Amino acid sequence: MKKRWIWIAAGVLAVVVIAVLVMSARARSSAASSFQTEEIATGSLTAQVGATGTVHANQSATLMFQTAGTVDKVTAKAGDQAKRDEILAELERTSLSANVILAQADLVEAERALEDVLASNTAKAQAELALANAEDAQKDAEYRWTVQQEGYRASPETIRAAEAKLLLANEEVNHYKALHDRASGDSDKALTLVNLHAAEQRRDTALRELNWYKGKPTDSDQAILDSEVAVAEAALEDARRAYERVKDGPNEGDVAAAQARVDAARASLELAQISAPFAGTITSVDIKPGDLVTPGTAAFGLADLSHLLVDVEVSEVDIDSLKVGQDATLTFDAIQDKSYQGKVTEVGQVGVAVQGVVNFEVEVEVLDPDDSIKPGMTAAVDIVVTQLEDVLLIPNRSVRVQDGQRVVYVMRDGQLAQVKITLGASSDSYSQILEGDLKAGDLIVLNPPLVFSENSAPGFVQGMRGG
Repeated sequence: MKKRWIWIAAGVLAVVVIAVLVMSARARSSAASSFQTEEIATGSLTAQVGATGTVHANQSATLMFQTAGTVDKVTAKAGDQAKRDEILAELERTSLSANVILAQADLVEAERALEDVLASNTAKAQAELALANAEDAQKDAEYRWTVQQEGYRASPETIRAAEAKLLLANEEVNHYKALHDRASGDSDKALTLVNLHAAEQRRDTALRELNWYKGKPTDSDQAILDSEVAVAEAALEDARRAYERVKDGPNEGDVAAAQARVDAARASLELAQISAPFAGTITSVDIKPGDLVTPGTAAFGLADLSHLLVDVEVSEVDIDSLKVGQDATLTFDAIQDKSYQGKVTEVGQVGVAVQGVVNFEVEVEVLDPDDSIKPGMTAAVDIVVTQLEDVLLIPNRSVRVQDGQRVVYVMRDGQLAQVKITLGASSDSYSQILEGDLKAGDLIVLNPPLVFSENSAPGFVQGMRGG
C-alpha cells in the first residue's frame, strides 16, 4: 500500500507538471502569436530630407511706362512668347513731352558725331599740326633762353666788331665836338651841334650793343625766360599726349563719350515704348490702345518659365547634409498622381530664426516642367541626401530606446530576444544597421512589449510569471 501511494503521488505530480508545461507553452504560443514580425533583409536605402515650398519663375518682372502719354499700339497678349528687346507697346508720338519728341533729333546728331569720331582723320591731322607747332615753340623758347645768358650773347668776332664800331663812334663824336668848338657863327654852331648830337646817339647805341653782348640777363629778365621755357615745355607735353590718343585711331575716351550721348538720346526716345528686358512669357496685359498712362503705370507681366524653381526652408539639423547638385523629387497638391524630378541649385549659407527655429533656404530647380506647373503652386520636395545599395535594413517602427541605447526585439527559437544596435542612414520607413547581432532572415518584432525581461515568458511583464 505504501508503494502504491508513492506511485499515485508521482503520477499526480507528473500530470501537474505536464499541465503546467502545456499551459506555459500555450501562453508562449499565444504571446508570440500576438507580435507582428518582419524578416530582416538587405536592400537599397534612399535617405531624404523633405520640405515644402512655392514655385517661382527663374526671372520675372512687371513692365511699367516711364513717361506719360496715350497708348498707341499693344503688340502682345497674355501667353505670348516675347524675345529679348521685342517692342510690346508704344505711345502716340504727339502725346509725348517735348523732351522725348526732340530725342529723335538728338539721336541723329549724336550718331553722326559718333561716326565722325570713328571714321574721321581730322583729329589725327590736327593733333600732328599742334604737336609740330608746340615743338617749334619749345625750341624757340630754349634758344631765347640760351642766347641771353652771359658768354652766349655773341661770338668773339661779333664782340670785336662791336668794339670797333664803338671806337669809330667815339672818334666821330670827338670830331663833331671839335668842329662845334671852332664854329664861330650861329648857323655853323647849330649845324655842328646837330651832327654832334647824332654822333653821340650812334656812340650810345654802339655802347649799349657792346655791353649787351658782354653782359647777362637781369633777375626779372631771367625769370621771364625761365617761365617762357616752362610754358613751352608744358604745351609740348600736352600736344604729345593729345597726339598719342589719336595716332592709332579714335581715342577710347572720345568714343565712349560719343557713345554715351547716343545712348542717352536713345534712352529718352525709348521712353515712348515698352520692350522685353529678357526672353519670356507674357503673363499679364494691363493696357489697351487709347489708355492714358503716367510714369509707373503697369503694362505687362513677364516671366521666364523655361526654368521653374522651388524655394524650400530646411531645418538647421538637416542643412549640412544638403549640397548643390543633389537629386530631388517634387509633388504638387494641384497635380494628382504625378511626380517631377529636380536638382538642388542653391543652398543658403545664413539661417533665419523664426520663433526659436532656425531654417535655411534651399533652391531646387524642376528638371522636367510642363504646362501643369505654374508659379505660386505649393510643392512637396524630397531631396536625396544618401543612396545606399545592398545594406542590412530594419523597419523604423521596430526601434526602441532603452537606457539611452537603441534596441530591437527579434524572435529566436520562439523566444523574444533584445538586441542592441547602432543605426546609419535612415529613410521614412527603414534604417541601415551598422552594428548589432542581426542578420538577414531574422524575424524582427514590430510591436515589442513595453517591459521586457529575458527570464520572463514572451508577452509577460516581469514579476507576473505564473500569475
